[in-house]
Amino acid sequence: MPIKISAPYKTVNIYKQVENKDSSLDHQAVFQQWLEEYESLLRHIINGFEAKAAIQDELFQEIALNIWRALPKFRQESSPKTFVARIAHNVLATHVAKSVKTIKAEQDINDLDNESAADHRQATPYQELDQQQRQQRLAQAIRLLKLEQQQVITLALEGMSYQEIADVLAITTNLVGVRLQRAKAALMQVLEAL
Repeated sequence: MPIKISAPYKTVNIYKQVENKDSSLDHQAVFQQWLEEYESLLRHIINGFEAKAAIQDELFQEIALNIWRALPKFRQESSPKTFVARIAHNVLATHVAKSVKTIKAEQDINDLDNESAADHRQATPYQELDQQQRQQRLAQAIRLLKLEQQQVITLALEGMSYQEIADVLAITTNLVGVRLQRAKAALMQVLEAL
């Protein structure tokens, strides 16, 4: 039975139980709690890097597996949110690097977005449809940015502080600010062009 805890400091207390008891049951409880707590964060980050829903699901599973494997190594030097986001960043950076090598030059980015839109079409009220279209347009624009810009803008949109972003990307907070300003400017240009 998963343990429901909402406060971040209680997550650390549960994790101490894992260290003290060295029990696979506690390890599993922390893992399930983190996945429940950070699923929407992970899905938003993944959506910023990948358009196809099926691949997004595969990436989520790969990230979850990497979290499971890394959980015993968590030393509480950062928050669980930063730890989880960093794992997601590493998986997605590897995914993007592999994708860049395999995508053919003549394949148009719009083909990917059309497939994604077809995967997500449902009969919805007008306002929900309008909101979905805006989110898809934003996600499409973010995918057109450079990788370093995608990273900072996606994490910033998830409400992460400069310090948390710096921890996830292993860069300074000043560099986060610089990259974020450049990403915002580039994003505005891309959105105007769409």
